[in-house]
Amino acid sequence: RFICLTPPFLPVRITSVAVVKKSCVIISERHISIQTSLEGLEKLVDLNGAGRKACPLCPEEKFKACYSHKLRRHLQNLHWKVYVEFEGHRMCICHLPCRQLKSSLSGDQVASRLAAHYHCVVCSVTIARKTDMISHLKRHVNKGETEASYTGSSEAYEIMKELGTNVQLLPNHTTPQKSDTYFNRKMKTNRQLVFCSLAVLAEERSPLDCLDAFGATGIMGLQWAKHLRSAVKVTINDINESCVKMIRENCRLNHIRVESSRGPRHTDVAGDVEGVPIASVEVVKMDANVIMHLRPFDYIHLDPFGTAVNYLDAAFRNVRNLGIVSITSTDTGTLYSKALNVTLRHYGCHIVRTEYYKELAARMVVATVARAAARCNKGIEVLLAVALEHFVLVVVRVLRGPTQADEAVKKIRQLVHCQWCEERVFLRAGNMVEENLYRQLPCNCQGSMPGKTAVELGPLWAGPLFNTGFLRRMLFAAVQHSMDDIQALVKTLICESECTTLKINNCWSTALCIYAYSGTVLKKVKSEALLEHPPFYYSIHRHSIRGMNMPKLNKFLQYLTEAGFRVSRTHFDPTGVRTDASLSQFKSVLTKYSVPTYTGGQGGGHALSTEETATTMD
Repeated sequence: RFICLTPPFLPVRITSVAVVKKSCVIISERHISIQTSLEGLEKLVDLNGAGRKACPLCPEEKFKACYSHKLRRHLQNLHWKVYVEFEGHRMCICHLPCRQLKSSLSGDQVASRLAAHYHCVVCSVTIARKTDMISHLKRHVNKGETEASYTGSSEAYEIMKELGTNVQLLPNHTTPQKSDTYFNRKMKTNRQLVFCSLAVLAEERSPLDCLDAFGATGIMGLQWAKHLRSAVKVTINDINESCVKMIRENCRLNHIRVESSRGPRHTDVAGDVEGVPIASVEVVKMDANVIMHLRPFDYIHLDPFGTAVNYLDAAFRNVRNLGIVSITSTDTGTLYSKALNVTLRHYGCHIVRTEYYKELAARMVVATVARAAARCNKGIEVLLAVALEHFVLVVVRVLRGPTQADEAVKKIRQLVHCQWCEERVFLRAGNMVEENLYRQLPCNCQGSMPGKTAVELGPLWAGPLFNTGFLRRMLFAAVQHSMDDIQALVKTLICESECTTLKINNCWSTALCIYAYSGTVLKKVKSEALLEHPPFYYSIHRHSIRGMNMPKLNKFLQYLTEAGFRVSRTHFDPTGVRTDASLSQFKSVLTKYSVPTYTGGQGGGHALSTEETATTMD
């Protein structure tokens, strides 16, 4: 172990683990809002002098300059009496522009507003709420960190390593409401999927102009630059000044050169990096909509806090032909049918909670993306749609032209969903009024159940959610860059896209790819007749027969295949089965191969055979 004093960083204690803490040994002055007595607070300004004087803890727009007697009352009543005390020090409330809080939590990337806050006497972090500061100080006490153990007030950083990339993290990086540089460790799968999609595009043409529109810590853009090197020209953007500073420091931490602008009329200003930089990135402080309107890109990734619908028009406005746009939506409460009014407001869709709610969310996002692209006379080809616990990721290729836009919009349809048996079917294309929509449902619940049994959901994307060739090449990229965490997921996606249960072994072979490239022209190679991808899936547990033991899931998939149906597992639900069979056919096979539950201790009876069980249920 040793202490590294490389500027501009704070000293870092290097250890063998992936996450280390920065040692707070730099001496810095305590913030002026932290005082031990009222006299010390009043000494910040000369109250005995004549004339008007400004408050040292308030900006001029909040408290205008006044005479000494009024300023003294202001310091006593507003600052000295509103405080948090710790070891004899009062952390008085501060209204200076030291901390910026986001004006809304709806995901809108708007200008920040100033907020009152407290400065921690231990680590100098700024916290808005008094109760949060008290909890923050208790954590310091539990760790044995007190004001006396710190020579000065300096922020304690963490250094986290992911995919060979180091990033600095603030102590409150896990709460976006309290930290501008938000970082979520659970989104590692999302970052790796986005990286693999970019790596596949980099094989098609290079160099690529890539944009990480919401940088935060900058880890995603840094991973692109560090591993893909000269194949990409990375631009990391964030509207928050604190994030931009953190991104620049993380660039230096990874020996990556920082450029101010790549425009032809601007000169590059590189950050100081020890040794030879391994790559270069452009760090920009701008609204995401503005930068996407100003400059064209080959690859755009949108990952705002919440919904991304506010940035789709700008993203498709300037993206290049055959480029890729990836959208990460983290408003899972809206997408997973927990806030139906917000769903209608953001996505213009009517949905209910169903057994296939995750795929419903993915198709809803794709439909919104397709409409946004069509407004810019562009169509889309869905390459990947993943819905997991914390996010929904959609990756689409942009196809320029009104014809492509019209073809994409035709794949947006309404869905009829039966609330009794959960059978579902997309309505037929066209604008003719149907006399009875229930006729399109394969089930007969309308005739056997009272009242209205079905609801109309949507509009939703009715086309395929996966591109098999693109997924195979993503798997090759995951193997090439040692991303073991997502290889099993990508293999499941490949089987799901083909609707097959065959094992994926050498699927990263280039001979199995759907796309081949001749020069700079992209040509699509049809290796086999493309079958329509079965929409949605059934949960085997949801449709189990009461009093019967179901077969194992893999065995049941084999039985469905033997019955002549296309079948596969799905990443949306570990107990889900994607098949082109109707619900009645699905239940028929399930009933045939289920056995009665053993009722031990009851004499005079015996278990029915499989054939007898099927006959009895019929």
